[in-house]
Amino acid sequence: MQLVVGRISRPHGVRGEVSVEVRTDEPELRFKPGAVLATEPAVAGPLTVQSRRWHSGRLLVSFAGVADRDLAEELRGVLLVIDSSEVAASGDPDEFHDHELVGLAVVTTAGLPVGTVTDVRHHGQDLLVVAGDSRPEHDEILIPFVSAMVPEVDLPGGRLVIDPPPGLLDPDEAV
Repeated sequence: MQLVVGRISRPHGVRGEVSVEVRTDEPELRFKPGAVLATEPAVAGPLTVQSRRWHSGRLLVSFAGVADRDLAEELRGVLLVIDSSEVAASGDPDEFHDHELVGLAVVTTAGLPVGTVTDVRHHGQDLLVVAGDSRPEHDEILIPFVSAMVPEVDLPGGRLVIDPPPGLLDPDEAV
């Protein structure tokens, strides 16, 4: 799975430097000189970081072979990606990367299948997006990712156990 770590914004100056919108918690690691980043679209890369620096709260990056403003302008909007296998586990048993959760089978504490995690949204609170297995009328189920509703995440077993309150999976059961 490809993970976006940055998006190239506009050129900075005339020597090929670009501003990068950072989308990683580890910009010092991902954008260190010598790092090779895949791109989306793929025809724009791979790109090798030549140098990086912070300027007015923005990350400015120079890539090997991009020596002027015109070449830098051609990279505007390009996504910088890494493979999810390059991301180390957090070490905290209660902390997960989004890509680790996507694809897990979701079952209730009673063992009933619910669906598969298709996405994780971060809107005020983390929400698991689950594609329902058995009820086509519920294309998408949003489950708050809190320990009270998700008591178990079994990454090696490929499953996530939920303890849904009445009405979460079936609105007709709401209290």
